[in-house]
Amino acid sequence: MAFYPPVGFYFKVSIDGFPEAEADFQEVAGLVMMLETLALREGGENRFTHQLPLRTSSDKLVLKRGFKVSSALHDWCSQAIGEFSFSPKDLDIFLLDPALPDSLHNPLVAWHVVHAYPVKWSVSPFNAMNNELVIESVELQYHYFTKSFPA
Repeated sequence: MAFYPPVGFYFKVSIDGFPEAEADFQEVAGLVMMLETLALREGGENRFTHQLPLRTSSDKLVLKRGFKVSSALHDWCSQAIGEFSFSPKDLDIFLLDPALPDSLHNPLVAWHVVHAYPVKWSVSPFNAMNNELVIESVELQYHYFTKSFPA
């Protein structure tokens, strides 16, 4: 039986064309859908402004993980940002059920992100006064995502 609400720390990311070891992220953020609107004033109507729907938009997807000295993910980011050579990828984010031993094969929810490409890569600050891991962050722009409930 699935926990309700599900826990946010048990998830898996899969990026098309990358080995599974490249997708071991500690944080995923940016699964956001928004509807842009156009304000339209109606003559003689002073109580409100009509808001007409235009199109959907989304935030950038932010993936964070422990820094890897050499990785295919970093090479992909370098090609896009440094060389302006883009090869968009689809990726999947799975929210897993910690109660099921085989939950890696039975996710609770899946998000399929379409046509993602890197727009920012960064590492956390280095600080000799703190005992912290170096974290790399990748921001991805994407077209849209779909949500499904795999069985």
